[in-house]
Amino acid sequence: MKVTNPQSSSVIMERTTGVETVSTAASKMEAIYERLHHLTNDNAVVLFSVSGCCIGHVAKQLLLGLGVGPTVVELDRETTGVEIHALLYRLAAGNDQQHPIPAIFVGGKFLGGIETLIACHINGTLVPFLKDGGAMASGDVP
Repeated sequence: MKVTNPQSSSVIMERTTGVETVSTAASKMEAIYERLHHLTNDNAVVLFSVSGCCIGHVAKQLLLGLGVGPTVVELDRETTGVEIHALLYRLAAGNDQQHPIPAIFVGGKFLGGIETLIACHINGTLVPFLKDGGAMASGDVP
């Protein structure tokens, strides 16, 4: 006669389901990371923002004023916008930035948010950074 313990089998089921959920979440985050990686490496300048954000508008206008047309990704209009925002938040936290949006990438590298963009513009490092990232030709003068 085989004796089964229904409680232990339910624990096994919960553990298996939990592992599958963690695995699914990990693969989803990996897909989000890959999307972010491709977007930022396939475009010279990428600006992540939300529609109607005045600070995002300022960042875009600054870049346009320098002759750089950024690829703008409005997270509130993206199906994976919440997940991308969470990933950007983690990136910004590593750079001591409190607000990850807008987030600017140049040549596949995370520049930072509006504070970093404006600081680089003021101290004269933005144009060389844009040139190194392939967003501006060497002869371009803003």
